[in-house]
Amino acid sequence: QQACYAASAVGYLTGRPGVCLVVSGPGFLHALGGMANATINCWPLIVIGGSSDRNQETMGAFQEFPQVEAARLYNKLSVRPSSLEVIPAVIEKAVRTSIYGRPGSCYIDIPGDFVNLQVNKSSVKYVECCLPPPISMAEHSAVSKAASIIGLSKQPLLIIGKGAAYSHAENNIRKLVDLCGLPFLPTPMAKGVVPDNHPNCVAAARSIALQHADVIILLGARLNWILHFGLPPRFRQDVKFIQIDICAEELGNNVRPAAILLGDIKAVTKQLLEEFSKRSLKYPSDSEWWRRLREKIKSNKERSKVLALQKSLPMNYYTVFHHIQELIPKDCILVSEGANTMDIGRTMLPNYSPRQRLDAGTFGTMGVGLGFAIAAAMVAKDRTPGKRVICIEGDSAFGFSGMEVETICRYNLPILIIVVNNNGIYTGLDANAWKEVLKFGDPATCVPPVSLLPNSHYEEIMSAFGGKGYFVRTPEELQNALKASVADKRTPSLINVVIDPQSERKKQEFHWLTRSNL
Repeated sequence: QQACYAASAVGYLTGRPGVCLVVSGPGFLHALGGMANATINCWPLIVIGGSSDRNQETMGAFQEFPQVEAARLYNKLSVRPSSLEVIPAVIEKAVRTSIYGRPGSCYIDIPGDFVNLQVNKSSVKYVECCLPPPISMAEHSAVSKAASIIGLSKQPLLIIGKGAAYSHAENNIRKLVDLCGLPFLPTPMAKGVVPDNHPNCVAAARSIALQHADVIILLGARLNWILHFGLPPRFRQDVKFIQIDICAEELGNNVRPAAILLGDIKAVTKQLLEEFSKRSLKYPSDSEWWRRLREKIKSNKERSKVLALQKSLPMNYYTVFHHIQELIPKDCILVSEGANTMDIGRTMLPNYSPRQRLDAGTFGTMGVGLGFAIAAAMVAKDRTPGKRVICIEGDSAFGFSGMEVETICRYNLPILIIVVNNNGIYTGLDANAWKEVLKFGDPATCVPPVSLLPNSHYEEIMSAFGGKGYFVRTPEELQNALKASVADKRTPSLINVVIDPQSERKKQEFHWLTRSNL
């Protein structure tokens, strides 16, 4: 499961499919989560699965399972080569399918009897590697129409999706934001396409920006649950959407757009830049719209700051993230997973570069954290040596994949894992409350199902495999552990941060597990 999640993250980070090799039956089934996650996130992935010998089909062979049929639900392509000779052609098609159009997962089934078969080399059908994905551009009339709608807007908003990050459109989008003076809102994994500290970022005023914008430009972002489907009451009844997407089937989902621009995000944003170079548009920074947005941004940041600077113990989420933000490298890759941990971390930890945040994504998948972190560390090791990977986990999220700490130590990947430990899912019980609950009888019937064992020493898992573990309760201990972990660029480390079990989010923050923006 973790190998498949890791391979999918490689696809997102590099633009070429990561490859996951799995055994038959249960091994294949455990990889289905990664296949589905990749396809729904639109990341390229190839899974190669072993399967039962062909002459044993329907006989109850070892780990026999209808893998090709089962994989079709989760993949763009699910295929078993008909012979050894066609394997190269099948591999080429899988690679091409995974990266062309909307990226996604592809599955290739290899029967067990193929392994020992022999074939004349001259009969093998070798094919060249596929060409890079073709770059499609929007119709000129659609670009002109979109520019006109934007030009007439009184309260515009640019929403940047992870499709923009995948297409490497950051330079064009930054130019567009600066040229037109548009406020922008990144979706979680699009953070950093335009730096979070850019003056036009309105992430801290998300609710009001969505609810009152009269024209919204979607750059590789889908109107799904993350954006409340584009419907009232989270959006204006008369809002005009301009959809820019590589997938024609996505255009018009849930709302009727005012303009549709079908094409590669990088290419289409270049078209928009060229159009706006012909017609001057600079949205006034002193408008009433900007005044309302800045007012909300200021009040929300002040509320977060008050929580972050609280001195009470145990610490709350905001205090923890305040110190993390101050001490981790600005260019690190952030992996975030959990409930409150991921939600609050998204608002408190800025990203300054694209493709440097990985989280539960469109599918809201828990258990991806350490697999993603391993993938990010391997890609960084190959492409940007020295770049750190910081994996911030809720304690329940860490439970899904905690034993991958052994993998991290085995390959000596200098990943820093931070477990924000509140003894539960959303909320937990402190040690005293736990003891009181146990007085009522068997913990299997008395302990709330969202509560975990208080004060668990997750850092000892890291120590057991040769990494460095820290158990911290105070801001000073957290600062010392962070400084030591960041300074040590060779050894994996885990900081187990004990926080108030009842610590929660501010009320207005976007919450990934609910349909509403509270």
